[in-house]
Amino acid sequence: MKKFIMTVLLGLSAVATANAVEGNAEAGKGKSAMCAACHGADGNSLVPMYPKLAGQSASYLAKQLAEFKLGLTSGGKSGRANAIMGGMSMALSEQDMADISAFYASQQSTDGDGTASAEGKKLYLGGNAEMEVTACVACHGINGKGMPSAGFPALAGQNADYLKIQLEAFRNGSRNNDLNGMMQGVAANLTDEEITALSQYSSSLK
Repeated sequence: MKKFIMTVLLGLSAVATANAVEGNAEAGKGKSAMCAACHGADGNSLVPMYPKLAGQSASYLAKQLAEFKLGLTSGGKSGRANAIMGGMSMALSEQDMADISAFYASQQSTDGDGTASAEGKKLYLGGNAEMEVTACVACHGINGKGMPSAGFPALAGQNADYLKIQLEAFRNGSRNNDLNGMMQGVAANLTDEEITALSQYSSSLK
């Protein structure tokens, strides 16, 4: 519980930093043209391995863009390492990131492609105390809408394949930009079957 509270406080600090520049959704619409090929014109990606950005909190999106840029400039030592997104973010200023994030946050997310299962629901709502897996609902909400004020992203409607890829990345350590290492800790004890079930269930939420 103490770790969770500390993570929330750190999240609030990160969100405050991400919101240092106010975004303009209309300006972001034009700037987002380069993102459409992978994420869709309105942020609803039709490519399962890429994330939907529509409806995600602006602060979370801006934070990820900044960390993609940091991941490239630091050689993967800091931020979020991703060759494609690192390259895409390099030319973006802090204002560009805020504008693009504001635009996608203003869009409506479509329904996800996941299928709910009893196992996925059980893990999402109750976790697994024996395996030290924290319930997803604590940070992402009962309907998967996230906790924008603390920097926790929405999962509802997200592409299931993308969620699966990210959980696997947290588990193997290739993604490590999570606050206080919380997601790495959760994913470390998930089996392949549990990751699939959680990804499918989270995607099915509305």
